[in-house]
Order: sequence, then C-alpha cells, then structure tokens
Amino acid sequence: MKMAVKLTSIRLDTRLADEAMQVLHVKSRSEAVHAALREIVALEKFKNLMKKHGGKLKFEAHGK
Repeated sequence: MKMAVKLTSIRLDTRLADEAMQVLHVKSRSEAVHAALREIVALEKFKNLMKKHGGKLKFEAHGK
C-alpha cells in the first residue's frame, strides 16, 4: 500500500514517542506516530460503527 508522505516538523515528546515505539513494536518514532494515528482512526471508526449498529449485530464463532 502506497501512502502519501509529506515532510513536516512537529514538537514531539521524545520520551513518549520512544515508549510508543516499544509498545507498538516499531523501529522509529515516525513509525510510532503513523501506527498511533492508524490506531486512533480505527478506534473512532469502530466507535461510530458500534453507535450505528450496537446491539443489532450478531457474532458467531467460526465453525459453529
């Protein structure tokens, strides 16, 4: 998957970014920022999906 990339400058808490690198198992601060952004976007989409369909979806185990 090709992503659009633009060089930008931000103030970053390096200790927090380094901790995020460890938690997210990535090798650079840039990867940590990208992974964190993907996670927060996915979480928001999930929350919106649950608001829209909460209690209306039926989940079943595979093979049952």
